[in-house]
Amino acid sequence: MSHLESLTETAIHLLKSLIAIPSFSRQEEGTAALLAQFFRENNIEFQRKHHNIWAFAQPFDANKPTVWLNSHHDTVKPNSGYTKDPFAPILEDGKLFGLGSNDAGGCLVSLIAAFLSVKDHDLPFNLLLIVSAEEEISGAQGISSLIDLLPKADLAIVGEPTQMRLAVAEKGLMVIDAKVKGVAGHAAREEGVNAIYQSLQDLEILKNFNFKKKSAFLGESKVSVTVIRAGNQHNVIPDLCEFTLDVRITDAYTLEEAFEELSSQLSANLIPRSMRLQPSHLPQNHPILWVSKELGIETFGSPTLSDQALIPYPSVKIGPGFSGRSHSADEFIYLEEIKAGIHGYISILEAYSKQFTHTNTL
Repeated sequence: MSHLESLTETAIHLLKSLIAIPSFSRQEEGTAALLAQFFRENNIEFQRKHHNIWAFAQPFDANKPTVWLNSHHDTVKPNSGYTKDPFAPILEDGKLFGLGSNDAGGCLVSLIAAFLSVKDHDLPFNLLLIVSAEEEISGAQGISSLIDLLPKADLAIVGEPTQMRLAVAEKGLMVIDAKVKGVAGHAAREEGVNAIYQSLQDLEILKNFNFKKKSAFLGESKVSVTVIRAGNQHNVIPDLCEFTLDVRITDAYTLEEAFEELSSQLSANLIPRSMRLQPSHLPQNHPILWVSKELGIETFGSPTLSDQALIPYPSVKIGPGFSGRSHSADEFIYLEEIKAGIHGYISILEAYSKQFTHTNTL
């Protein structure tokens, strides 16, 4: 059995074990315990906070740059369309079925396998493996709770299903609660100011809203009205209309800039729920871009959110699997995708190591 085949076998066995343990966001105790046991069995010293686990390949050297390898072990809850047991790892026709198999179990075990493969090498950088929790809800006890504990990353490689394409930019997310006030009155008389009608102008603006700036990788930012609430009695003019905006922001903006542009066009009182999930874009001269060119890896901009949004350092997103299978019924990943993912991650680390060494000897 080749080294790659052995790593793949180890990764698939670990993924099966992870699938069998429910690990909804904020309920990752079981998979955290399993991963801790796996690290102990493989003589990997690790640390843990909440349900996050991290480990260095070698003792940390402050004189070296640091590369993070990150993916998550939490999942969403299975939807009603499942025909298979979401917690039964089932192999059929070269596919491994199970909740979290594609998002992001396949990426996680592939990263772990690559870490095992290179951890004893003499690398020109610190290699830090981070298995994070609460990614699906961007939770406060996920990777954001580790930022101040860990060394700054010169590069973070985030494992998400991208068909091993390299996402060098990612949209951020801002959810805004909007409120428009009116004056209550009896519907039978000419009384009050209808808050629903007061909202119509804003809703029409939002329907056709175009942000001024565009991104080379991600195109246009987008705002959508996704929830609306007003009134509770048929005979009372509503004095309040509330609606929710889902705003997907490209790297052409910070969330603060996008919020200011929206606010200037709307009369509603806008209240952002959070300014945490910022868009990201890799610096144009980052050496990982040379690696992607050298290895023939396609680069793209990703519309979906990941822990990249909470990592304040240069980052890319890449992994085996297909984003379209994430959160779907009867989720699966191909075994060959896991094998290709392990090989891909190892190739990236080796090429990055050579590029970094070359750059520092010029």
